[in-house]
Amino acid sequence: MSEALSCDLCVIGGGSAGLSVAAGASQMGADVVLVEGHIMGGDCLNFGCVPSKSLLGAGKMARLAREAAPFGVRYAAPEIEFSAVHDHVKAVIATIAPQDSVERFEGLGVRVIQDMGRFVAPDAIEAGNLRITAKRFVVAAGSRPLVPPIPGLEEVDYLTNETVFDLQRRPSHLIVIGGGPIGCELGQAFRDLGAEVTIAEMFSILPKDDPELVDLMRTHLRAAGIRLCEESKVIAVEKAQGGLAVRLQRNDGREERIEGSHLLLAAGRKPNVEGLALEKARVAYEGGGIKVDNRLRTTNRKIYAAGDVAGGYQFTHMASHHASVVIKNALFRLPAKVEEQAVPWVTYTDPELAHVGWSEAEARRRLGEIRVLRWPFAENDRAQAERRTEGLIKVITTGRGKILGASILGHHAGELIHPWVLAIAQGLKISAMATMIAPYPTLGEVGKRAAGSFYTEKLFGERTKRLVRFLLKFG
Repeated sequence: MSEALSCDLCVIGGGSAGLSVAAGASQMGADVVLVEGHIMGGDCLNFGCVPSKSLLGAGKMARLAREAAPFGVRYAAPEIEFSAVHDHVKAVIATIAPQDSVERFEGLGVRVIQDMGRFVAPDAIEAGNLRITAKRFVVAAGSRPLVPPIPGLEEVDYLTNETVFDLQRRPSHLIVIGGGPIGCELGQAFRDLGAEVTIAEMFSILPKDDPELVDLMRTHLRAAGIRLCEESKVIAVEKAQGGLAVRLQRNDGREERIEGSHLLLAAGRKPNVEGLALEKARVAYEGGGIKVDNRLRTTNRKIYAAGDVAGGYQFTHMASHHASVVIKNALFRLPAKVEEQAVPWVTYTDPELAHVGWSEAEARRRLGEIRVLRWPFAENDRAQAERRTEGLIKVITTGRGKILGASILGHHAGELIHPWVLAIAQGLKISAMATMIAPYPTLGEVGKRAAGSFYTEKLFGERTKRLVRFLLKFG
């Protein structure tokens, strides 16, 4: 017999979205039960953002030897102790883990059930020996790495973001399938740490980003020694002496066989909808995730979905945004909706690539006539002083100056995108950025200079010159 448990809000999933909902709702007075059958903290803490940025941090330290010489500073070639790199990554996870722990959430008043949950009725789930009923449910079950149907894959050992951070020996040659953010970030990290790296991508690397900036990124990755095999379909994987081999077929029909020591799958993610028995809850779903409206309500209006499992943008910051939308709707009955326009994303390679709003192509498709503003990092004094001149900011506006989108490739692009997120969210015009007083010398000036270029033609045109000459006649 199952033990009965009743609450105001039951959250399924202890990742970014689920933890944010549970913590917020409990501190606002709701009786909350959190069900997590795997690891508290979810993908972001254990297999995603935290370990990947920690590995990238180690790679950055390894690059100092070749980046310092132009400053008149010389280092010996670095010795990479990969087991210590592994320990560094795990130590960072362990440091942050208490914030997502069972103990912390129980301290906030959340009852945590460490078991898998599945629906048994539209208003009830079972987890272990508990039957839990609730006034509202939130499904925040996250996502997992997509394993593509590649012939021979089942015959070789392969890595995903859930296993790659367990490596204690450096791969001699890492082959990455997938040239999205995960593939590019981890590919660069392992290259910086001394591994040979090949990235195979069926289309273009970073296909959701601005092609002009992606082309600059492509040049940088190749200069770092990463081999990019774009427009190449993986047609088979097979065992080889010392590791494995990947067979590629390019768009022109040519085939190539590449041997490596390790294989990393970074070909996308799949929402965790299996095993939840969503049918019994009358919740509709498909391969892309649970079907929700713009208030994150499922086809069962008492059940919400948040985070990766709801489809759409699969970012930790979007999961946190989903949590706030769910709390407003589920607790306060406010018709809060998911933000769709001012959603930023960042690829944390070096240089970083950040974006928010409409791309140039999307803006032209929707509006036709637009303005495209650019400013290179090479014309920024701080970038010159720190010899980080690779980069470009690109801003999209209407003809009247309303900011529609921004993309930045460069050092600290993930930080530099912040004011543009605010500008788009608040519907600001480019004049707000152009008239801002920016401290000198900072990288942030690239944004102000790009904004100012909106007025260059008018400000320094013949009409202005005639006006100045006329006014000067009066003394």
